[in-house]
Amino acid sequence: MSMLRLRGFEIHKGYLDPEVQRSLIETLRPVLRSAPLFSPTVPGGGKMSVRMTSAGAFGWYSDEMGYRYSDHHPKGFDWPAIPEAILDLWRDVTGLQRQPDCCLLNYYGEGAKMGLHQDKDEADFSFPVVSISLGDDGMFRIGGNRRGGKTDTIWLNSGDVVVMGGEARLAYHGVDRIRFQSSRLLPKGGRINLTLRVVT
Repeated sequence: MSMLRLRGFEIHKGYLDPEVQRSLIETLRPVLRSAPLFSPTVPGGGKMSVRMTSAGAFGWYSDEMGYRYSDHHPKGFDWPAIPEAILDLWRDVTGLQRQPDCCLLNYYGEGAKMGLHQDKDEADFSFPVVSISLGDDGMFRIGGNRRGGKTDTIWLNSGDVVVMGGEARLAYHGVDRIRFQSSRLLPKGGRINLTLRVVT
């Protein structure tokens, strides 16, 4: 395990060992049964290539009306609670007692990607966003606090944890691509990215 900084992002390489990774996947199965993955629509009308769901008091959501948090799944039911094992990870890497309100789960299948964006739908940017990578490798792109300009990339591997706080909190970031089936963690391949956020 090692920690490096890139443009203010704290990147904890190999933070979760393989046994913990497998345990987290089992922990997520009831979440996915309670709140199935869906493909959000972006304001322009297209579909995102990632599928997603959430746990916690709020879930992140997108449709033709814009980006926002919602207190219920698109099918109308409440989001499930964030599993305690995931809350423990939040506390371990942030040292905060304030718990996140949302655990957003993004699933990247073959060919999926996420364009450069800011996480700015939350009320208080003083709290970090914590990102957990499980499964296939993902090429993570990091920019500055304004769109455009120079960017840097780093491959995130299964078990890596990223903390976006301070100067990195509103930095543009995204996932260019994944190395499909580069990991055996998910039987059918793909990458799961969990992001923990304080919403209110």
